[in-house]
Amino acid sequence: MPKALVSLAGRTILAWTIEAFATHPDLAELVVVAPPDATESIAATVSGPLPCTVVAGGDSRTESVRRGLAGLTERAEFVLVHDAARPLVPARLISNVVAALRDGAEAVIPVLPVADTVKRIAGDLVLTTVDRNELCRVQTPQGFRTSTLRAAYAAAPELVATDDAGLVEAYGAKVRTVPGDEAAFKITTPYDLRLAELLVAAR
Repeated sequence: MPKALVSLAGRTILAWTIEAFATHPDLAELVVVAPPDATESIAATVSGPLPCTVVAGGDSRTESVRRGLAGLTERAEFVLVHDAARPLVPARLISNVVAALRDGAEAVIPVLPVADTVKRIAGDLVLTTVDRNELCRVQTPQGFRTSTLRAAYAAAPELVATDDAGLVEAYGAKVRTVPGDEAAFKITTPYDLRLAELLVAAR
């Protein structure tokens, strides 16, 4: 089962994520990139105050975002790209990303400090200790001037990146950061799902 369709407190993870964005006052439209065999079922369940388009994803995250961009209307000045597996993203984090874009950023990502000591290893051998002050954990939504993100994708049609900021960096645009939020964690493991259930129950 696609991770976004796993149940979280009686609703899919995707439904929680859509609600977080569909009810945000700074946003004008949504594009949901769905597994190709689930577009119709997801489209039937999407509801909310914003226009929403559901498009079929590709074989990679990069190709899926490319298709999502194609589903945007031409009037979109800014675009936020978000992992559906981060359903508890706070409204204030979305607002902070949008504010940075309105303040002139071409690209902006939420980041968190690295709390653990980080080692570079080869097999079971430690090579060196990495200065964690120069590192951060990156979250979503990542925000972009739409023209910048489209240009970055057009300039590297074969490049596959783990996040869109990486494509924008390769394109040569500056990427700014805003403070992230621990609540916007990504549900990857059963432990993460249980934590999300506890947080939802505590609301």
